[in-house]
Parts: sequence; structure tokens; C-alpha cells
Amino acid sequence: MTDAPYGTQTDPATLTMERLLPGPIERVWTWLTDSDHRRRWLAAGPMDLTPGGTVALTWRNDELTTPPGTRPEGMKPEHSMTGRVIAADPPHHLSYDWPGVGEVTFDLAPAGDRVRLRLTHRRIPDAGTRLGVSAGWHAHLDLLAAGLAGLPPTPHWDNFTRLREIYRARLTP
Repeated sequence: MTDAPYGTQTDPATLTMERLLPGPIERVWTWLTDSDHRRRWLAAGPMDLTPGGTVALTWRNDELTTPPGTRPEGMKPEHSMTGRVIAADPPHHLSYDWPGVGEVTFDLAPAGDRVRLRLTHRRIPDAGTRLGVSAGWHAHLDLLAAGLAGLPPTPHWDNFTRLREIYRARLTP
């Protein structure tokens, strides 16, 4: 279970989440942009950090934790997407489009010996997608925080399922 703050729905199509993570900022940036690090908490794949560059992500959520937890009905063992980098300013800002699901922005700022990460997911197309990305981002950011801190993570799918029910009650329809 996580004690991280929940995401905020700032308008019907935008979700914002923040986390304080172990620094330094360059280390967090590496976990966001390097495929070998990113696959441990989100998805593997190449990322060309130039504007217009390709972002190719492949999720294998069953491989994120041991045990993985119980995969919810309808969720596939693998999912991929290809988008484009909108902007990158290492190690502070990364924004890319996620076709059909919106636009994702990560902003990093030093906060003492920690790093404040603000994730903003814009242009979420509908309530069902908003529910999935809210629980999904929260669960994946929990994995990022655990990985950076060297702590054992909660089984991913069980955490996702629990968070989906919490977000179902928190989000406006």
C-alpha cells in the first residue's frame, strides 16, 4: 500500500500527480528516460529526446514485481505505444504525446536532497481512460519511488486494482 498523495483532476481531461523522490535529479531523469531503468517501473523502449523524436514504450506489467499480483480481467500481458517527444530539457522537463490517450509531461525540480516530480497527463479522451491512467500512473509512480529508494514494491497488479477502486470514487464522472 502507498502513502503517496493521490492525483488531482484539474479539469475533466487533465490529471496531475506529484512525488518527492530520492535524488539527485540526474538519477531520476535517468529512470524516466533510459529504457533499462524505465522498464523496472513503467515500460521499456527507445526514446529520442529531440523534439519530434520517437518514444516507443512496451509495458510488461507482469514483470514489474515478484509476485506480480493478479492481472485484472481484460488487461493484456503486453501493450505497446509509439508517440513523439514534444519537448525535453534534461534533467528538468520531458513531454511526449501518447496517441489516443493524451499528452504526458514530467517536470523535475530539486527539493533539498530529494527531487519533486510533477506528472501531468493532459487531453485524456474520456472517463474510462481517465480512470485507467489515474490508477496506472499512481501504481507506476509507486514502483518508481520504491525503486529509487531501494525498497521492495507492492505487487503491481494488486496495487493497481486497489487504486482503480479508490480513483473510481475520487474522480468526477
